[in-house]
Amino acid sequence: MVIRFFLIACSLAAIATAGNFYRDFDITWGDGRAKILEGGQLLTLTLDKTTGSGFQSRNEYLFGKIDMQIKLVPGNSAGTVTAYYLSSQGPTHDEIDFEFLGNLSGDPYTLHTNVFTQGKGNREMQFKLWFDPTKDFHTYSILWNPRHVIFMVDGTPIRDFKNLESRGIAFPTNQPMRIYSSLWNADDWATRGGLVNTDWSKAPFTASYSDFRADACVPSSAASRCASNAAPGNSGWWNQELDLTGQQRMQWVQRNYMVYNYCSDVKRFPQGLPPECSIA
Repeated sequence: MVIRFFLIACSLAAIATAGNFYRDFDITWGDGRAKILEGGQLLTLTLDKTTGSGFQSRNEYLFGKIDMQIKLVPGNSAGTVTAYYLSSQGPTHDEIDFEFLGNLSGDPYTLHTNVFTQGKGNREMQFKLWFDPTKDFHTYSILWNPRHVIFMVDGTPIRDFKNLESRGIAFPTNQPMRIYSSLWNADDWATRGGLVNTDWSKAPFTASYSDFRADACVPSSAASRCASNAAPGNSGWWNQELDLTGQQRMQWVQRNYMVYNYCSDVKRFPQGLPPECSIA
């Protein structure tokens, strides 16, 4: 496996950049409701009763560490969803999701995570955040290497989806993915299972983005610096995994703030939990 992934790395070009939204992203929908401001250092998405808005990265990535600072919709955000994710295309796509489900004023957001491999998802884990994500920007990170997909909030790991291909469980290893983000209305399910509808008197709703950073590999026929990152012994993101402290921090989050884990939902999977749930 190590040799195979090293060869993959040799076919990729590395980028390590502090982002500029003008340079790195395209606004894809919203009819003017998405705006790039402050010379490309800030991007805002807006939702009103007519439509929401969204953007996507110009680059595709195959492994990397992606950081984005986001300040979520303040106040009564019930019914709204702010989605930030990596995805390829097609019926057998791979996808790595952050989704922030709005709530009534004073109630915490729900952070929804999911991993799709070969078009199959149903791997949801949900958390309540331990801070108010609407008061300031916070960093939401995806570390994706050949062995792990690690979700992080302000540097704290909250979830580690491991590569268990040797046990017959698919892992995202060969489909380049773009970054997507959108702000949209989902009041049929987002807040308390659809019991709370969007209050359009509070519109427009706005989420803000800044400080995008990508230390990642992009498909390229050029000589690759990803290969040096992938070399055994390199301490970069390609070989990164959680050390004991990281595991303990993740366990603290999951013990105190996780509100849903698909691996515990026996009613949802009456024929048996997904196989990765039984593998340590």
